[in-house]
Amino acid sequence: MPADDTDKNAAPPLPEPLRVPVADSHTHLDMQSGTVEEALAKAASVGVTTVVQVGCDLKGSRWAAETAAAYDAVHATVALHPNEAPRIVHGDPDGWSRQGARQPGGDAALDEALAEIDRLAALPQVKGVGETGLDHFRTGEDGKEAQERSFRAHIEIAKRHGKTLVIHDRDAHADVLRVLKEEGAPERTVFHCYSGDAEMAEICAAAGYYMSFAGNVTFKNAQNLRDALAVAPLELVLVETDAPFLTPVPYRGRPNAPYLVPVTVRAMAAVRGVDEDTLATALGANTARAFGY
Repeated sequence: MPADDTDKNAAPPLPEPLRVPVADSHTHLDMQSGTVEEALAKAASVGVTTVVQVGCDLKGSRWAAETAAAYDAVHATVALHPNEAPRIVHGDPDGWSRQGARQPGGDAALDEALAEIDRLAALPQVKGVGETGLDHFRTGEDGKEAQERSFRAHIEIAKRHGKTLVIHDRDAHADVLRVLKEEGAPERTVFHCYSGDAEMAEICAAAGYYMSFAGNVTFKNAQNLRDALAVAPLELVLVETDAPFLTPVPYRGRPNAPYLVPVTVRAMAAVRGVDEDTLATALGANTARAFGY
């Protein structure tokens, strides 16, 4: 096998450690290789001392809650991903958990799943409800109703339990902002993997929504994200990996993990025109405030 093919599958090297610790505000340890202990140790060695483990379905949300209970450096969020809700309603087994057996669908099945998310959201180690929201990229017209019903239910759960709302917004900016306005957003709301432009960043800022930037802020074709980062109030900016996805340049296409946060932090500092210590100090404080830990 050619060396460059091997490199594409290899974990990127450890970056230079940050001098000021930060948190990875959104990761999926259950989708990454290696153990939780290994991931946390590797991250801590470069100054990433806290991670927020995000649930996308019932199995993943239970795992997130259990893992956060076992490790002080891990906080959990629980939810049905926007693309999970239509699968449940339509009885589609090809969801995040790949259950393999067709399940009875319908609104009752979604209600049952939401009831379990509600139960998990009450746990003290669960700091947020998400990722929830809307995804018009992977779900067509037939799934929009289920997505929106699930999104509204998650907003209600977050508010009732006093937890942070973590939003997945893909090709659905106007509808996400509309639903948040109609339902009334929780006190703490985070746009995970912020994907809007500078104009939307100003709307989010006016509403007090946090904007979390992932490795795609380093992508050549992502000038809209850099423009948004440039105008977002510093006190509302977070950093995340969304690992194992969205590995930052120059390692794009290779496996992502929390230890690569420093690569994105340095790129973000360059966009903001501040030194990395200043940005890292803000990011650490912002994430603790955003998730209430």
